[in-house]
Amino acid sequence: MTVAIADGSSPVSVATALYLRTKILHLEAERSGIIRDLLHGSANRDGYILLLRNLLPAYQAMEQGLARHRKTPGIGALAHYRLDRAPAIESDLEALCGETWQQDIPLLPAGDNYARRVTEAARGNGARLIAHAYTRYLGDLSGGLILQRLLARSLKLRPAELSFYDFPGYSDLAALKAAYREAIDRAGALAGEQEAVVEEGAVAFILNIDLSCAVQAALQPTAHAAE
Repeated sequence: MTVAIADGSSPVSVATALYLRTKILHLEAERSGIIRDLLHGSANRDGYILLLRNLLPAYQAMEQGLARHRKTPGIGALAHYRLDRAPAIESDLEALCGETWQQDIPLLPAGDNYARRVTEAARGNGARLIAHAYTRYLGDLSGGLILQRLLARSLKLRPAELSFYDFPGYSDLAALKAAYREAIDRAGALAGEQEAVVEEGAVAFILNIDLSCAVQAALQPTAHAAE
């Protein structure tokens, strides 16, 4: 399925439409909050842990939603891949913080808001989940290996603390990324509501920016106390 774009030029695929709609927001996300610090190698371990803790509910909501729609036309093609980042995040948090990480690391309102929105997107035919799968999974596949190496170097994290960036069962991540992008286009073709999917992509990036800034803000008292 293709999506008509506003200037009347040739229609584009759903994945391309999501890219065009979120391109500026993507740049803003890379320049905001804790994500900016991580990419510049200036974040600390606590900041990365807090970000992981607050991304987890969104991944859980997305993966539960995809599982529920595994027989839904379109969405089922995405559920088939079983990329399942939530268990990897839980494993990393336990390696980073110990078994009590759920009690020790707070869930911020921005993290809760993100998860609630993903849960809402899974309702009905689940079409808007396509946007969240695009934002999270294609993002993980695009920059995950780079970020994994950066975190290993800047935060001295061990492989057991970075399993979030591993995709067991897939030896060629470039091929996986290409195949998953095609699956997103097929899902968009079958699910309908293409404009809603594209706008949900913008919402997903805004929620990511809000969470990144909230994590950075939550760290400020700690930074001041250390001065």
